[in-house]
Amino acid sequence: MKIAIAGGGPGGLYFAALMKQLHPAHDVTVWERNAPDDTFGFGVVFSDETLGGIESADTEIYRRMESRFARWTDIDVDVDGHTFTVGGQGFAAMSRKELLQILQQRAAQLGVTVHYRTAAPDVAALRATHDLVLAADGLNSTIRSAAPEVFGPTLDRRHNKYIWLGTDLVFEAFQFFVKQTEWGTMQIHGYPYSDTGSTFIVEMHEDVWRRAGFDRTEDEVLAPGASDEHAVERIAEIFRDELEGHQVLTNNSRWITFHTVRNERWHDGNVVLLGDAAHTAHFSIGSGTKLAMEDALALAACLHEHAGVEEALTAYESERRPVVESTQRAAQASLEWFENIGMYADQDPAQLVFNLLTRSRRITFENLKERDEGFAALMEAEFARQQGSAEVVPAMFHPARIGPLELKNRVILSPMDMYSAVDGLPGELHLVHLGSKALGGAGLVMTEMTCVSPEGRITPGCPGLWTDEQRDAWARVTGFVHSHSTAKIGLQLGHSGRKGSTRLMWEGMDEPLEEGNWPVIGPSALPYGEGGHVPREMTRGDMDTVVSDFVAAARRGVEAGFDLVEVHAAHGYLLSSFLSPVSNRRTDEYGGDITHRLRFPLEVFDAVRAAVPATIPVTVRISATDWVPDGNTADDAVEIARAFIEHGAAAIDVSSGQVTKDERPAFGRSYQTPFADRIRHEVAAPAGVAVIAVGAISSYDDVNSILLAGRADLCALGRTHLYDPQWTLHAAAEQGYQGPAADWPLPWQAGRRKPPTSRTDKVPPRLSLLRRGQVEPVHVRWKPATPPLAG
Repeated sequence: MKIAIAGGGPGGLYFAALMKQLHPAHDVTVWERNAPDDTFGFGVVFSDETLGGIESADTEIYRRMESRFARWTDIDVDVDGHTFTVGGQGFAAMSRKELLQILQQRAAQLGVTVHYRTAAPDVAALRATHDLVLAADGLNSTIRSAAPEVFGPTLDRRHNKYIWLGTDLVFEAFQFFVKQTEWGTMQIHGYPYSDTGSTFIVEMHEDVWRRAGFDRTEDEVLAPGASDEHAVERIAEIFRDELEGHQVLTNNSRWITFHTVRNERWHDGNVVLLGDAAHTAHFSIGSGTKLAMEDALALAACLHEHAGVEEALTAYESERRPVVESTQRAAQASLEWFENIGMYADQDPAQLVFNLLTRSRRITFENLKERDEGFAALMEAEFARQQGSAEVVPAMFHPARIGPLELKNRVILSPMDMYSAVDGLPGELHLVHLGSKALGGAGLVMTEMTCVSPEGRITPGCPGLWTDEQRDAWARVTGFVHSHSTAKIGLQLGHSGRKGSTRLMWEGMDEPLEEGNWPVIGPSALPYGEGGHVPREMTRGDMDTVVSDFVAAARRGVEAGFDLVEVHAAHGYLLSSFLSPVSNRRTDEYGGDITHRLRFPLEVFDAVRAAVPATIPVTVRISATDWVPDGNTADDAVEIARAFIEHGAAAIDVSSGQVTKDERPAFGRSYQTPFADRIRHEVAAPAGVAVIAVGAISSYDDVNSILLAGRADLCALGRTHLYDPQWTLHAAAEQGYQGPAADWPLPWQAGRRKPPTSRTDKVPPRLSLLRRGQVEPVHVRWKPATPPLAG
């Protein structure tokens, strides 16, 4: 093949070297606009997985890299002078300049032609004269920019400022500093890369950056390669204690705003994107160099394994895209956490450290426990101390309060529509569904949305509380829960609004009924989606009727024996549709800005709160974002939560979306938890109000991690309970917990221990037992033999 490569960074050079090894007859040419000794940045970090791939593909490059590695296993986190260390992680780093030298030498040794200080020719010319054109030309890729209609790039500009520096202080581990200053929170990301230096990245929100005076050079045009000396001087002053008298080093160091790059397509014909040209991920989750070299390895393998270029490039994109998108999801969670780090200023230092370590949701409590049991035990002990408990147990098994209601643990059965009622009457399925989860150990079981009127149903199978007969049917359910378990049971009340009069879920979710339908209402005459019912815009009389229906249903709920009442103001149903600008286009006092859109939902909430005794908490479920442009955002969610708290909400149950069919949710592990986290820290915790996290929380590890980090007070799980009705009891058995927070019903106590699995009578070799005991040390520090002197 004849191969053209635009960009002589690590990704481009590594790909060139791999291709020449696979077939020495390949004609590979690299164009690099910088000189061979020009490199920006200081260190590069690699994971064990990436290094394994490099070692398998090119032992010579790996051998040279390994000889330069700084290795360690610890992460040190300093929060305003409180230092915590977690071990067992495993890192390898080296100088970026030395890495480039190794790759340059290897490429030259293999016969790759490299043109330094030379821009790549026009992509059209390269495409016509080469079998493959590789765009490894970075974030501001010229090749990608020349064909935006083909690659479909999006560049997401973020809110933090950061500057890439170095220091002659050699850290012994991955080092985070979180520092509260008079201007706001600043953080340092640092790590050693040699026996003489460390990378030292300073990051802060743009608002903090401006308040601290770093914007003084914002409009200055720095010469190529020059650094922002004003910033360096200020940083040396602010972080004097952290630097311990050592120098701040520069290399084209200037303030940068991170951009997340995504592309709809990574290749077009014989042109393919690699590394930062195709995608970026925030530096807090891993280096761009690492991703680029992984891309290069995958691309070279696909070209070697497939007969044609198009087939190979399709395979490359299919292989790498899921990996990269997973990394980008984790990186997005991480960068957003650092953007909002200021809201954790008052968090207990130990909890903030755990919060930081688990910020991407890739690392969890169990991950940390597996690597460093001592650190995990410390986190559990600190959580117990914060709860005022002398007993250290898994976080999920600490009791919790929602207003006056005490729960034995922090697990909630999330409301889930069963679509199995007849004329609004809950039946035997509801008794078994809710009763089994109560017996299964959940601290609180929630009904599905129970409708306040026949017209407020979603489907003909939805239960209600508009008759005394329905009240009595619910009383049978609450009676079972109270007499056979120590769980509490909550009632979720709602009105379907414009999403009503639809088919049962398994007959066509959100599809309008063809027969037996009923008129639907909403804040505006806008359907939920194409082909949906067009609601009648509500009058003041309609509002009065709905308020009365909610009050009557709430009173029946109290009479039925429910321990808690939740007002459903999420998922695009009636109250949610008033809150969202997507569905509320009214021009009267119930539409417009968020204050006016809140007016009717708050009126309903106030009426329910007044109808329910003070001994029974009233909570609210909200959609924290609409997942569409011009819809509600996390900022709106904070104000919505604040308003309900001011009106007496005992808890905020934080879900998201389902307001419009046009939504584009960012699904992923615990994907709605960041909304709960923000609401808890900004408005709920200061008011003593509980926050419930919900959404793709599927393991006890997820629950414990969320609670230990302080992202929520309780966790609601839905589908997980459908899979395993005794999920909470099984989680207790898995964790070795026995106690009142997971009390097995007396008839079931013989099963409270995890059943034995298959066994073998084979006796392992005796000496292998000795070797098995030789475990890797948890704490490995980078300690060069001759550390440099300060300064």
